[in-house]
Amino acid sequence: MSKNSVIKLILSAPEITLYKAFQKYFQNLPDVEIFNGYFQDLSEFDCMVSAANSFGLMDGGVDLAIINCFGKELMYRVQQRILSEYLGEQPVGTSMIVETNHPQHPFIAHTPTMRIPMRIASTDHVYLAMWAMLLAVRKHNQTGEKTIEIVVCPGLGTGTGKVPHLEAARQMALAYKNFLNPPEKITWDLAGERQGEIIYGGDMGFKLNHDIENNGNLE
Repeated sequence: MSKNSVIKLILSAPEITLYKAFQKYFQNLPDVEIFNGYFQDLSEFDCMVSAANSFGLMDGGVDLAIINCFGKELMYRVQQRILSEYLGEQPVGTSMIVETNHPQHPFIAHTPTMRIPMRIASTDHVYLAMWAMLLAVRKHNQTGEKTIEIVVCPGLGTGTGKVPHLEAARQMALAYKNFLNPPEKITWDLAGERQGEIIYGGDMGFKLNHDIENNGNLE
């Protein structure tokens, strides 16, 4: 597979409802395999997506499973990268490729879906994270010596984030579809179409601080 080839995407779905949601939204998209199981049961992949928080605290959910698989030193490497590249807080909407030092599975894509563990159901964080991960893999394959050909991705935001399986699958599939079909030029029609598809973001999924919402200004 060349550096410009489309990656193979394996969607890891231990829960049957997530598995069916992935089937529904990814059924017409190419180079996708949907696996009804845990990523640890897969023998071939180059990169595992870490559905992370902004501070690289990998002690719960899929992140904990990643650390149990690759070792705690990986968390420390992730945190050092966050300190040096993001000054201690990696924003949602970014993703970085980190080496695991594992011979068969050499990379993770550390991809925050939330600042700290919290509910993100009424946001577009899943889309932002999926989009950022795909761009990070693309950039790595354009410049890295060892390319990423197979990426395993869990259901982003479906654990602590409480994003319903169907909505997570919808946002993930939309990001992948847009990744596979980039525009030739940027227009307001394009911007409006993208926002109309994504729906969430801005005031639609955001609540103001209670005092500001009620008072409107500082007294």
